[in-house]
Amino acid sequence: MAEPAAAGVSSLPREVREQLAELELELSEGDITQKGYEKKRAKLLAPYLPQTQGVDPALQKESRTQMPVPSATPASASSSSSSSSSKFHRARSGGARDERYRSDIHTEAVQAALAKHKEQKMALPMPTKRRSTFVQSPADACTPPENFSVPPDVTATTSTSSARPAAIDLPPSGIVKGMHKGSNRSSLMDTADGVPVSSRVSTKIQQLLNTLKRPKRPPLKEFFVDDFEEIVEVPQPDPNQPKPEGRQMTPVKGEPLGVVCNWPPALEAALQRWGTTQAKCPCLTALDVTGKPVYTLTYGKLWSRSLKLAYTLLNKLGTKNEPVLKPGDRVALVYPNNDPVMFMVAFYGCLLAEVIPVPIEVPLTRKDAGGQQIGFLLGSCGIALALTTEVCLKGLPKTQNGEIVQFKGWPRLKWVVTDSKYLSKSPKDWQPNISAAGTEPAYIEYKTSKEGSVMGVTVSRIAMLSHCQALSQACNYSEGETIVNVLDFKKDAGLWHGILTNVMNKLHTISVPYSVMKTCPLSWVQRVHAHKAKVALVKCRDLHWAMMAHRDQRDVSLSSLRMLIVTDGANPWSVSSCDAFLSLFQSHGLKPEAICPCATSPEAMTIAIRRPGVPGAPLPGRAILSMNGLSFGVIRVNTEDKNSALTVQDVGHVMPGGMMCIVKPDGPPQLCKTDEIGEICVSSRAGGMMYYGLAGVTKNTFEVIPVNSAGSPVGDVPFVRSGLLGFVGPGSLVFVVGKMDGLLTVSGRRHNADDIVATGLAVESIKTVYRGRIAVFSVSVFYDERIVVVAEQRPDASEEDSFQWMSRVLQAIDSIHQVGVYCLALVPANTLPKTPLGGIHISQTKQHFLEGSLHPCNILMCPHTCVTNLPKPRQKQPGVGPASVMVGNLVAGKRIAQASGRDLGQIEDNDLVKKHQFLTEVLQWRAQATPDHPLFLLLNAKGTTVCTATCLQLHKKAERIASVLCDKGHLNAGDNVVLLYPPGIELITAFYGCLYAGCIPVTVRPPHAQSLTATLPTVRMIVEVSKAACILTTQTLMRLLKSREAAAAVDVKTWPTIIDTDDLPRKRLSQIYKPPTAEMLAYLDFSVSTTGMLTGVKMSHAAVSGLCRAIKLQCELYSSRQIAICLDPYCGLGFVLWCLCSVYSGHQSILIPPMELESNLFLWLSTVSQYKIRDTFCSYSVMELCTKGLGNQVEMLKARGINLSCVRTCVVVAEERPRVSLTHSFSKLFKDIGLSSRAVSTTFGSRVNVAICLQGTSGPDPTTVYVDLKSLRHDRVRLVERGAPQSLLLSESGKILPGVKVVIVNPETKGPLGDSHLGEIWVNSPHTASGYYTIYDNETLQADHFNTRLSFGDAAQTLWARTGYLGFVRRTELTAASGVCIRVISHLSSLERHDALYVVGALDETLELRGLRYHPIDIETSVSRTHRSIAECAVFTWTNLLVVVVELCGCEQEALDLVPLVTNVVLEEHYLIVGVVVVVDPGVIPINSRGEKQRMHLRDSFLADQLDPIYVAYNM
Repeated sequence: MAEPAAAGVSSLPREVREQLAELELELSEGDITQKGYEKKRAKLLAPYLPQTQGVDPALQKESRTQMPVPSATPASASSSSSSSSSKFHRARSGGARDERYRSDIHTEAVQAALAKHKEQKMALPMPTKRRSTFVQSPADACTPPENFSVPPDVTATTSTSSARPAAIDLPPSGIVKGMHKGSNRSSLMDTADGVPVSSRVSTKIQQLLNTLKRPKRPPLKEFFVDDFEEIVEVPQPDPNQPKPEGRQMTPVKGEPLGVVCNWPPALEAALQRWGTTQAKCPCLTALDVTGKPVYTLTYGKLWSRSLKLAYTLLNKLGTKNEPVLKPGDRVALVYPNNDPVMFMVAFYGCLLAEVIPVPIEVPLTRKDAGGQQIGFLLGSCGIALALTTEVCLKGLPKTQNGEIVQFKGWPRLKWVVTDSKYLSKSPKDWQPNISAAGTEPAYIEYKTSKEGSVMGVTVSRIAMLSHCQALSQACNYSEGETIVNVLDFKKDAGLWHGILTNVMNKLHTISVPYSVMKTCPLSWVQRVHAHKAKVALVKCRDLHWAMMAHRDQRDVSLSSLRMLIVTDGANPWSVSSCDAFLSLFQSHGLKPEAICPCATSPEAMTIAIRRPGVPGAPLPGRAILSMNGLSFGVIRVNTEDKNSALTVQDVGHVMPGGMMCIVKPDGPPQLCKTDEIGEICVSSRAGGMMYYGLAGVTKNTFEVIPVNSAGSPVGDVPFVRSGLLGFVGPGSLVFVVGKMDGLLTVSGRRHNADDIVATGLAVESIKTVYRGRIAVFSVSVFYDERIVVVAEQRPDASEEDSFQWMSRVLQAIDSIHQVGVYCLALVPANTLPKTPLGGIHISQTKQHFLEGSLHPCNILMCPHTCVTNLPKPRQKQPGVGPASVMVGNLVAGKRIAQASGRDLGQIEDNDLVKKHQFLTEVLQWRAQATPDHPLFLLLNAKGTTVCTATCLQLHKKAERIASVLCDKGHLNAGDNVVLLYPPGIELITAFYGCLYAGCIPVTVRPPHAQSLTATLPTVRMIVEVSKAACILTTQTLMRLLKSREAAAAVDVKTWPTIIDTDDLPRKRLSQIYKPPTAEMLAYLDFSVSTTGMLTGVKMSHAAVSGLCRAIKLQCELYSSRQIAICLDPYCGLGFVLWCLCSVYSGHQSILIPPMELESNLFLWLSTVSQYKIRDTFCSYSVMELCTKGLGNQVEMLKARGINLSCVRTCVVVAEERPRVSLTHSFSKLFKDIGLSSRAVSTTFGSRVNVAICLQGTSGPDPTTVYVDLKSLRHDRVRLVERGAPQSLLLSESGKILPGVKVVIVNPETKGPLGDSHLGEIWVNSPHTASGYYTIYDNETLQADHFNTRLSFGDAAQTLWARTGYLGFVRRTELTAASGVCIRVISHLSSLERHDALYVVGALDETLELRGLRYHPIDIETSVSRTHRSIAECAVFTWTNLLVVVVELCGCEQEALDLVPLVTNVVLEEHYLIVGVVVVVDPGVIPINSRGEKQRMHLRDSFLADQLDPIYVAYNM
């Protein structure tokens, strides 16, 4: 079917063929979708293809992509399936990277390199993508799950709503501390906690690990020390790398500039001469949209209209006394590319008026790529006036009241229309001032730098004239010749030949605009044929288009051409286009010697051009260079491996009157050796003079004096840097191998962006990406440049195709260029920022990439292969025992890191409470002494009191519960009872009821009715582990426990006795139980740690009394006090404050269940304000809720009369490192409603001891320090100044409680550490728990965690408990000495110095990577900062891979933007390579009731493939 289709196209009418060609072009450039293309194409062909009506459209599509390519086009042999989808590549000047890169040799090389890779089959894990994520990928293109249904979701954390689900404590199935030796942690890790090993995620991670095991490039050996801590590798020269061996080059001179007697003294004089003596001669012909000549400007017209414009500009725009323009002012020229006539008149009008024209592109929208930088150029040139045509002005974007919009970054402009009817005729006696050309500026040509900034190259009148003379001599122009110009006439060669040299030599230019080339790609060839033109100015893309369209025209002849000037001949890939064009058009009369490549740059103008050859003379030779040599800047003829060769053609000789030298591209301008690549520099009268208004950059570019190897200047002639890289070959021929702007320097080797694009395109890309839409740039990450490749993906490309293409591109670039690609991204069609002429705006693309606004639809990161300069993994020093550490500390004068609270024995405590040993006795005593004193007040969401309890009420109710336990439950003293209640007073009465009955209470968070499957198993597990004989609960919860929904989650038949306490019989207890000793158990405290470990600890009566007393003393609690508690009351200090302290100290506790805040955010703060509370306790979750929810409602809080000036202490109860940023934000936000900046503080407790630190009311304020993050990774503490790089702000966790001692210990050797070390915090205090409550008493764990001794240096043989947290101790005077200000309040007890304890993180949570210790929170903080759409983040490791999970709160399009940002920041700030990036919905990361992330639980869900991620990226 393909043949007839192809044959059929050529037989179609011409206008249909043109429309088809334009369609092809739109598709290939991504301006139209595949669907739209097929629809329009079918419509066009319908009248001519009746036979295809019943044919499957897919087949028709196939026939399109398999149209044969003309056999004479070797350039397109590379991709058999490609052909016409890349037909007629739309002319995108400036950035249209398309067929210029075609080269058989290169394609062959790439295929060979890929074949080599195929033998060692790459098994890269494909990223996982959720089906809904990207609208543009068709549904069938996504990876289907590998034949198994997703397991049921047992986490209930993947709620679809964006809100985070209710906080849930989730132990993975059955990890209990000290359960039995078989189920230790490591065995659980290996099996991923029961995750089937065939799970999709695990297999992909296995694939990734296999990929990473492959040998890397040889590691680089030498080091420099980065800030004393970690050693970053610095690339060292490879001893075997090629080095230049030639002698130092001498500057090469061009032929002298001939003196022609009738050359004018200035370009304006030439215009005057031809305009007055040869007025009828044609100067410029413009074409209409169909390519037909529409208007010819004669020299007479050009002269008269330019004269009118000059007169108007100088005399008619302002008043006589205040003209708007004066000679020397700059004016913007804004003319569309299809109107060369108006532009030429405006340009010469400005020259005659002696104002300086600055041609720019027509702005199309407010957000044009690079538009802001153009604005910067206009501003720096001081431009206030813009000239344009009436039609163009009408087309500019307008505001609603008809004014032209203010373009972003542009100065305010006055627009002047230059159409003839608006110009004033000059009086007879007015003559423009035409002086001989001097160094005054003539015009400014804009140039975009690599970074995207736009600079104006100023060209003087003498340079403009000399350049025209040099071009006239080099091209041998003669009067009256016709030239065809396909280039942009506003700048570069299009301006120099078609507008300036044109007038100098009275030439006739036919200008072929871009819009005509789009509809009729052969138009320029037809113009040459029709006008018998002698010279044509083209780019490679124009050659390529003509080849693609040539079969439409059999009868064109190019025999008149003596010069076909290829203006991007400096692109190394131009040679293949020139060869292919010649082989096709030689039969149409094209002479081989007519092809003349040239090299140009805005600064140096024309650098070199190949002169028209003599017929029959041999053509110049080619250079076949080794890519490897080029990357080291050395010229080596490629002999060994044709796969990595670059064939370049010469660009002729140096310009007449010019001199050229080659200097090293970086550092001082040292002359290169003859076999070395460097930057081409030119010295001649014909070159730019400066960047307008930028003196500093100008000196470095336009006034370069080359130096020799000793550094002394060679001559005193200044040279101009051209920005091109190349060398001077045999016979003084100039060769260009790349541009400075496209230079990517990776690990000391130079690569050219264009070469990498060419390699990417040689991989059969046609199904996947658009050929002309690939951007290559480098970003600086971790002390080196990293290569990024971004391409536009076709809408019909499947995920598999894209991924296949991406992995093949990586392999090809690796093989041919020996360089790794850091990131390869595919974006949807037509989304990359465009330059004004349609090419890719590289710097803007790079900016989008770095900002995270590129929105890729596919991405592949390869940090593992690219980043070879990571520091060496740290080797721990073996054999340094605790004794040597201790001696070392003593010698160094370091203190041993230990601290203690006030001594309980010395505190005068005249309280009556002290004589009571048990809390039950205290309650009975209070019920008699102060029966009506209210102890508890419970509030609902509206802030109204729903329940109160006085001493007597509490005592009475406790008695009734105790009697029920004895009667109904038949319980004995010492039996365990689970208390299952919502936060409230019932929980408290049940607790004391158990104590009265001699039972041991176990408080458990009730299951969540909406997520029973997730929450009920935890309840079940605690009931089982605690061997509870009975469950006390409410009627509602009792029904829930026995419901059908509960039966689906657990076995409801095996619950112990369940007693509801809603309606209690009024039966008096015969006697209240009194424990025989205070060492007896009082209660069990069960909690799920952040690592997902369920642990129960035993609290004795002595510990309870000791704890309550310490808190009473620290917080100065008396019966007259009121405190407000907004905490979960089930474990730790939250339980103690909610249930125990009021009974002990007699103060009144106002209880606010945290879940009530979800329906009334104001509840906690308004309660504190209403009751004028001095001390309040909350959790981080509550503080975060208020900060996020009320942050922008401070005015409303004021209006409600909420005032927090009464608050003396606001304490966050936590078992983690203080969240300084959150507490600071909270303080700052609510400072306006009276909250003192000193009020907020935190507590610290752990499983072994629930309260180690608590700020309290007296004593100095909590201190903060900045520590060096890199030292922390080495377990060292180094204080630094605020703002130091890699510094971490830590806050003291409140003051150590009375009677508590802490010491910092090395967790491995158990020896004490000095205060400059990070170690485990060990605690000794009367209220330490007595041990773990386990099914099998694992004595070793018990002894190790609760009763352990220092291995050295403790004569007293104190028994310590291990908290499992890392921290350090600092004396505040030492802290103050380090320049961190410590405020001391004038309070009697605060005059003495104190030891501050700083908690850094849980030992269990730390990540051991590369021999260093990382705390997840630090990596998470860095990640959360990288993009505004990251709501939350959690990290964990799996088989030594770092996995980062981020919650995306933006639109799903942004998911893939996060992958490079996350990888970059972790590499830059933590020297770690991220293995897997997982993007999930908000609320997926599980968080427990204390607001702590449960990372291990997240890890297990990820490995079991239960997260339903938006995207999973596996970094190579």
